[in-house]
Amino acid sequence: MQVERTRSMTPAVPSGKNMPECFLKMTKNLRLSREGSGKDVRHFEFDAVSSSIEYEVGDVLEILLGQSSAAVDAFIQRCNLNPESYITIHPRDKGNKAGINTSLFPVKLKTFVELNMDVASASPKRYFFEVMSFFASAEHEKERLQYFSSPEGRDDLYQYNQKERRTVLEVLEDFPSVQMPFEWLVQLVPPLKTRAFSISSCHSAHPNQVHLTVSVVTWKTLYKRKRSGLCSSWLASLDPQQNVLVAVWFKKGSLPPPPPSLPLILIGLGTGCAPFRGFVEVRALQNESDPTAPMIFFFGCRNRDNDFLYQDFWMKHSQNGGVLSEDKGGGFYAAFSRDQPRKVYVQHKIKEQSTKIWGLLSQGASVYIAGSSNKMPSDVLSAFEDIVSAESGVSKEVASRWIRALEKAGKYYVEAWS
Repeated sequence: MQVERTRSMTPAVPSGKNMPECFLKMTKNLRLSREGSGKDVRHFEFDAVSSSIEYEVGDVLEILLGQSSAAVDAFIQRCNLNPESYITIHPRDKGNKAGINTSLFPVKLKTFVELNMDVASASPKRYFFEVMSFFASAEHEKERLQYFSSPEGRDDLYQYNQKERRTVLEVLEDFPSVQMPFEWLVQLVPPLKTRAFSISSCHSAHPNQVHLTVSVVTWKTLYKRKRSGLCSSWLASLDPQQNVLVAVWFKKGSLPPPPPSLPLILIGLGTGCAPFRGFVEVRALQNESDPTAPMIFFFGCRNRDNDFLYQDFWMKHSQNGGVLSEDKGGGFYAAFSRDQPRKVYVQHKIKEQSTKIWGLLSQGASVYIAGSSNKMPSDVLSAFEDIVSAESGVSKEVASRWIRALEKAGKYYVEAWS
């Protein structure tokens, strides 16, 4: 009930839901990428503990993450708050769509901050600086905050705040004379939002389990300040032996589960392979009872030795009559972009299989693409247009319209993220 009560006080819950659909316990935290490779990609496994679960391949798991206790404690100390006090937040929305009278449910202040207020990841909005200026007792801080919140200071605020991804806690620490009342903080600190990840398992193959494939995000800002993704770092820090419970919601993704009779062309870059691991698992189970349609998968990463995610899994299903095997009409092809002087990407591997691709498209195959949203989706689209043009003898313009028709017919799906 603590999660339900606390989350009922904030709008940052998925689909208007306050109570998590279930709680999961992490049972495996396995590093997939090689140590020292510059990337940290994890395979996580969770067991349902509060109820049975149901999901389909292509679905997404939304996670209510935890925040660093050190960051929460530092925020509470910086703002001179009592972590043991109990508070009640009255939403502005008098309708209270959740149907919960939050005034009946006081919660501990520290719990509320931890589950609702993003103090260590999100950058505050411009209005936060304007309000801070009213509570600054040091004149030089007040002047700087007023400048940041003015039209003239817009560019400098962007350089200081957004570009450096400064957190609420860091901003408050940079202006130590500011003592903002909690009544203002609770309105202005960005809400802690759930994070969504593609599920990388098939429920039939792993009853009451959920698997995720997550890249632990880290980067450096313009001024070489190290930053990390809040949720991915938190998940990577969890020890399965500690029995930490994770509150989650299931939701439909943008990749609908295909019927076993539908030929498939799958393209996944890096962790974009996650949903297709589930696609392969479910089709392997379906193939045990009745023959399934061909399935071909193009996987892309930088190096075979560093980040060839789930290598054994793909090899297993691409050999000995597996659902990705060539003798089943399918195939598995990997592009390792940095393993040779000339970079090789998935679009190059796709073009190498032009005849097979056209054959599957002619049989009514659906195309599923998942991965980074930079140039990959457009490069892959261009490769398909080249194949259609070359194999059918039509112009590139006609081939482009043909692919667009596939999209409109619900046979060309893209799930991309930045």
